[in-house]
Amino acid sequence: MRQRTTMKELSIGYSPCPNDTFLFYPMIHAAIDTEGYRFEPVLEDVETLNRWALEGRLPLTKASYGVVAGVRPRYWCLRSGGALGRGCGPLVVAREDRPLADLARGRLAVPGLHTTANTLLDLRLGGPAEKVFMVFHEIMPAVARGEVDAGVIIHEGRFTYREWGLVAVEDLGEWWERKTGHPIPLGAILLRRDLEGVDPLAIERVVRRSAEYALAHPEEPMSYVRRHAQELEERVILEHIRLYVNRFSVDLGEEGTRAVEAFLARKETQEDTAGFEPPTFLPATAA
Repeated sequence: MRQRTTMKELSIGYSPCPNDTFLFYPMIHAAIDTEGYRFEPVLEDVETLNRWALEGRLPLTKASYGVVAGVRPRYWCLRSGGALGRGCGPLVVAREDRPLADLARGRLAVPGLHTTANTLLDLRLGGPAEKVFMVFHEIMPAVARGEVDAGVIIHEGRFTYREWGLVAVEDLGEWWERKTGHPIPLGAILLRRDLEGVDPLAIERVVRRSAEYALAHPEEPMSYVRRHAQELEERVILEHIRLYVNRFSVDLGEEGTRAVEAFLARKETQEDTAGFEPPTFLPATAA
């Protein structure tokens, strides 16, 4: 009699944004070899996931690279499944075209304290600013209504800010690329270091396999993507996926890992972080 194999279940947190639902569809729906793991999705906005990462709440989760330095003792950062690239950074938008230094004298809306967007804004300004933290989809309406002087937008806001009568006054990702030469690290996939009976390299392989499958079969995840992006036009959904799901989503490679380490080094210098920090990435990966 064949012995039944027990699947090990892991919760995975990610956002309802098209790039995440597209990329994780194959592993959530077992369209690929998951190596004996079953993944239970927990969909939340990015700043909620960041706060939960600081608490160590989920075993496997998407989080902003802005929070990775603070959770590195507890989590591995996987080389697959994240968001990193060129021409995809946060934008500063306002009702009229004014210098960022001028706008920074007013109130700036930011999509969360722990986001990469907030880290980039701090690095760019090099000094304090009056910030109003809000969920990312509330920022453009707040700027348009005049409740804040400017806002830092992420996700699909990059494609829709003009519909709110706003102008882009600065591309923080472009500033980062120009200053460092690196692509901009946006979101990481984190795996708890202390999980019993879980093979970290197997999880990294599954995430990579999921990204590869989604890119090779782009129509298959789309009903799942649309279900969680009901308020987005088809054009915006497709542009979102094309921009944020790329070769770095499959594997950071040397270029991506250098970009991540450069970003973390600047953030830690900014925060005057001291003391021993464990390695960011797993010591090896398997094809």
